[in-house]
Amino acid sequence: EMAILVRLKTYLEENGVDYQVLYHPRVYTAQEVAAVQHVSGKELAKVVMIKVDNELAMMVLPASCMLDMDKLKRLFQGRRTKLALEEEFQGLFPDCEIGAMPPFGNLYDLQVYVDTALAEQPHIVFQAGSHVETISMAYSDFANLVQPEVADFAIRQ
Repeated sequence: EMAILVRLKTYLEENGVDYQVLYHPRVYTAQEVAAVQHVSGKELAKVVMIKVDNELAMMVLPASCMLDMDKLKRLFQGRRTKLALEEEFQGLFPDCEIGAMPPFGNLYDLQVYVDTALAEQPHIVFQAGSHVETISMAYSDFANLVQPEVADFAIRQ
C-alpha cells in the first residue's frame, strides 16, 4: 500500500502547515472520493492535466465541476489547449498512482491554475498520490505554498 507522498509530507512539514491525512477504501473517481470521505464535491480538489501548445499545466477544480474548454481558450488567449493524455504526463509523477497526483504542481515544476469556485473554499481535500489517502488542509495554506493562478475555467454543476 502506497503511503502519502514523502515529498509532499516533507514539504508541508518543512513549511509548518497543518494538514490531516484521511484514509479511505480504494476508489478512483473524484466524486467517489468525496462520497467515501463525506466531503462536499465543492471542496474536494480534482487535478486535470492539460497541454497548452506543447507545455503541460495543472488545472485544479472542484470534483463536482468539469473543465470548460471555451473558458480555457480565453484563459490561454487562443493558444492550443487540449486535455493531456495519461502517457504524456505519467512520467512526471513517478511517485504517484495514475490519476492521484496532488494539486502541488510546484513540486513537479508545473504551473498550477485553480478555479475560482475552489479558491472560495476555506478548506480543500485532495488525493495525496494514492487512491486510498487524501489530505485536508486550509485553502490559504495551499495557496501560499503553490502560488496558483486563480481563474474561472470550470463548468458549474
